[in-house]
Amino acid sequence: MLEHVPAWLGHAMSGLRAGAGKLAIVQLGEDFDTLDLSSPAFAHEARLPPRFTADGDGVSPPLAWGTPPAETARMVLIVEDADSPIPQPLVHAIVWGLEADAGHLVENAIAPDDTGDTAGRDVGRNSYLREGWLPPDPPSGHGEHRYAFQLFAIGNGAGDPGDTPGRAAVIEAMTGHVLAAGLLIGTYSREEAAPLGPVGLAAPA
Repeated sequence: MLEHVPAWLGHAMSGLRAGAGKLAIVQLGEDFDTLDLSSPAFAHEARLPPRFTADGDGVSPPLAWGTPPAETARMVLIVEDADSPIPQPLVHAIVWGLEADAGHLVENAIAPDDTGDTAGRDVGRNSYLREGWLPPDPPSGHGEHRYAFQLFAIGNGAGDPGDTPGRAAVIEAMTGHVLAAGLLIGTYSREEAAPLGPVGLAAPA
């Protein structure tokens, strides 16, 4: 959708960003342990391969994480764009109730699942109010966007956010129950194309 935003408008909005301070991992503001979170597809703070964006197949990337605290009852994944040109980070994915010992998500695992499964695992709603993975789709010319993959280990006593939960319900359910959290940043951008001369060659600088 945002790939159709003209580059000049993207440049004009470059100063409008939600900000990393509004990410879920910051807003929870709790004293929790660090959880190792990585991906075999991209390094921390490196560019996301187009395969996982709106410019490619648009599938969710694979993720892997270390052993959570022994008291962990379930894991929760929230993926947000810290640089979306709106007041709050754009939610790209929510997965509630991952098994504590799962250790990984395979590529394309974040897909609609209606009301989840009997174990309590559920794919929640992104900012477009749809289940599943919302592929990164930054406006052209807006600069680099940071996509924050945030994984939380939560203990017993967390509330029930309901079927296909949204961000607010998940944050409310997790508050006070986070034992550890991991953060992985992938970046992506669409820059303005080089101007073309009258014969189809790039114009000289």
